[in-house]
Amino acid sequence: MPADLHALAAFARRHPRLLVLTGAGCSTDSGIPDYRDAQGQWKRAPPMTYQAFTGDAHARQRYWARSLIGWRVMSAARPGPAHRALARLEAAGHVELLLTQNVDGLHGAAGSRRVIDLHGRIDTVVCLARQARLPRADWQALLHTRNPGWQRHQAATAPDGDADLDGLDFSTFEVPDCPRCGTGLLKPDVVFFGESVPRPRVDAAFAALQRADALLVAGSSLMVYSGYRFAQAAATAGKPIAAINLGRTRADELLALKLEQPVGAALQALAEALEQRPSVSIA
Repeated sequence: MPADLHALAAFARRHPRLLVLTGAGCSTDSGIPDYRDAQGQWKRAPPMTYQAFTGDAHARQRYWARSLIGWRVMSAARPGPAHRALARLEAAGHVELLLTQNVDGLHGAAGSRRVIDLHGRIDTVVCLARQARLPRADWQALLHTRNPGWQRHQAATAPDGDADLDGLDFSTFEVPDCPRCGTGLLKPDVVFFGESVPRPRVDAAFAALQRADALLVAGSSLMVYSGYRFAQAAATAGKPIAAINLGRTRADELLALKLEQPVGAALQALAEALEQRPSVSIA
């Protein structure tokens, strides 16, 4: 085992209760692209903001037309090596909580149970008038029915299910009202930029951090404050932080250990090392 993986396994053994914070790098092996390059800069246009979505009918048309195409990748994605390794680590008792910034639901699909979806789930839509929720698959079928022919378009997909579908006249795209109440505005049940993470999720995550021995960041640059604040809080509490990420993170100066490796392979190696008998030394 390479020295840095030895160091990661030793870190996990010294700190057996980990709060694991994951990002888009965990899902790239599942065919879902990440947001940022090795320097932490956007690879594509920043995601839709809450203010634009709720305040601009044309922005909503553009979003749902693009998401109609992007949902193909999201709905077909299956857990990859990172998701499966983290489920193994949880089953072995090493994970106090898995806090994910991803909206794809793949940690739960892989078998992880102690999960908070910090930014929500893309497989559900919510009515902003009544807070009623319905499956995205049902909403997708309704969008197809109201917009025949749009599904023929092809485009690259983003981590939030958006797609790079440009150069079209989105004014003809029909966005129905909520099929349950008849008047409400539907949005993905995810936290948009400019929108706050629900307080109960944040409180539960901080409580888990208090119980944990250390923080492990997997596949996240932590450029978004909603995730970075947990690294800040861990550092303030004197809890060590390890990170597995290709490229820089916003918390680099706070890290006790960093591995610049593909997150899936590194987590698989970690799970295998921790499943060895305690008598086997890896330090």
